[in-house]
Amino acid sequence: MPRFSANLTMLFNEVPFRDRYAAAAAAGFSGVECLFPYEVPADELAHLLAELSLVQVLFNLPPGDWDAGERGIAALPDRVDEFRDSVDIALSYARKLGCPTLHVMAGLVPDGADRDAMHRTYVENLRYAADVVADDGIDLAIEPLNDRDVPGYFLPRIDMAAEIVEEVARPNVGLQFDVYHVQIMDGDLATRIARHAPMIRHVQIAGVPERHEPDIGEIAYPYLFELFDRLGYAGWIGCEYRPRTTTVDGLGWLPR
Repeated sequence: MPRFSANLTMLFNEVPFRDRYAAAAAAGFSGVECLFPYEVPADELAHLLAELSLVQVLFNLPPGDWDAGERGIAALPDRVDEFRDSVDIALSYARKLGCPTLHVMAGLVPDGADRDAMHRTYVENLRYAADVVADDGIDLAIEPLNDRDVPGYFLPRIDMAAEIVEEVARPNVGLQFDVYHVQIMDGDLATRIARHAPMIRHVQIAGVPERHEPDIGEIAYPYLFELFDRLGYAGWIGCEYRPRTTTVDGLGWLPR
């Protein structure tokens, strides 16, 4: 049986971010994730997690200037020092929250950029970050983002991400398999899940194409949930979708 975590960046937007932890617990979730927790002090979030018996299963490293459109800096050759600082920030939060997995966003490809240089930078930065967090037992995950929602993202396809994981060659670096993004870019989901299963550190779901609840759209999620079970996936499945109405009204799929 899969373990589902609530993505608090996209779910429970009916209430302020701090209150989403309690809302997720009340809805039956035992795990939570988010894009970025950094606007709330780590000690405060740790208190919320303990009080509500929740597990913080995932969050992202600082992504650069998100409001200005940046989507990560790990593959940007001129931002290496900033990236290393971001590893320290994320690690300090992960330690206090007991978070086992961090997502490292690659970033957008600037006009005229040297993709080979970006590739080398990404690999080197992932190796650096993996070594920094290894003593804390933390995994790093990289996730392809489809080029319809995130045009120009350095890492749009799951096979590309798998090749980078192999090149990085660190045991605590793997894949964040977002079924929504993979379906849009490549499809053939069951085959790709089975092929990359040993690398998968975290899974995320949403309906395709509208990114609503997972029981809306073209993906047969019950089949995929059974497949993850058969393959022995023991991690979390993050609910990273946009509720069609309210979060609670859209959770009818969860008990089923």
